[in-house]
Amino acid sequence: MTDPSRPIYLDHNASTPLLPEVREAMLPYLGEHYGNPSSPHIYGRIMHDAVERAREQVATLIDCTPDEVFFTSGGTEANNLAIRGVAAAHPGRRHIVTSVIEHPATSEPCNFLQQQGYRIDRAPVDEMGCIDVQSIREATDRDTLLITVMHANSETGTLQPIREISRIAHACGSLVHTDAAQSLGKVDVSVQHEEVDLLSVAGHKLYAPHGVGALFVRSDTAIEPLLIGAGHERSLRPGTENVASIVGLGVACAAARQDLAESSALIRGLRDRLWDRLADQIPGLALNGHPVDRLPNTLNVRFPGVSGNALLAACTTIAASTGSACHEAGSDASAVILAMGIPAEEAIGSVRLTLGRGNSREDIDRAANELIKAWRRL
Repeated sequence: MTDPSRPIYLDHNASTPLLPEVREAMLPYLGEHYGNPSSPHIYGRIMHDAVERAREQVATLIDCTPDEVFFTSGGTEANNLAIRGVAAAHPGRRHIVTSVIEHPATSEPCNFLQQQGYRIDRAPVDEMGCIDVQSIREATDRDTLLITVMHANSETGTLQPIREISRIAHACGSLVHTDAAQSLGKVDVSVQHEEVDLLSVAGHKLYAPHGVGALFVRSDTAIEPLLIGAGHERSLRPGTENVASIVGLGVACAAARQDLAESSALIRGLRDRLWDRLADQIPGLALNGHPVDRLPNTLNVRFPGVSGNALLAACTTIAASTGSACHEAGSDASAVILAMGIPAEEAIGSVRLTLGRGNSREDIDRAANELIKAWRRL
């Protein structure tokens, strides 16, 4: 249960706290062990072995081989490396298909390539935030290099039909990339099941540290590095590895794999309890996103007659948000919610409540009561 003197944290899609076992695993690599992983002596080998152990833990969680995992500084770098790296490696194809609801870490690299002369098609979504697969199919042609679509939306939690999209891509000889930053640790994610060629990981969404991530690159996928330097990460991502954080990411992945089903079921139950309590007391409350096919921790709701920002400002006992932490702040309605066809005057009342491992039933009941009281005051 959250300390009553502190706000209840319901912003886990923005960032998660370190798991105790993650913090403990990292500590030796912040003090006792300090060698360079590329050094041949015992100090270096200890660090090298720690990185490789973490690589195996990440690979096990996403169902690939360790040599297909490359560590990065986070999800943004992983997305840039995937999108711009394959573009550099395949100069003969100049078309990319994405969606209108992507995180800036995907949409901005696509915009960058568009400025370099690439054709970029952006698929729409339906009223539940699910990407229109038919529009993906119609947009894809023999010039398509890459289809890049997020695995789950960070605002609504809606899960996307990645496997179906992968098959469309591969039928045209195209590659497919998915940003799975929000999905890992919440739902089962397998690169084999989804049939993707590239997949991005962000540590701080997974109870690991900020500033560490990974990119899965399927074997034999041509990709060029973005940074120029030495031969770290098999020459794809130069720079001495952030060993402590990489260790933390590995332990977080191992923890997620160990109790994924149990943890997800518990959090889903709390999420549904929060929805039931809010809907019972707030007439006209509406759900943003798919009612079933969404992340088990994510509840995005439209409060009638109020601004989401004003509601959260009036409810200081809760730490939540109206959208992605990486979008520009402002009082306008979320572009993701607007893309679903929600009128602006309704969309502006949206609030994203995202639960995590540290939340309890007492937290949820208290949060519901505080939100109801704040809505009534407004």
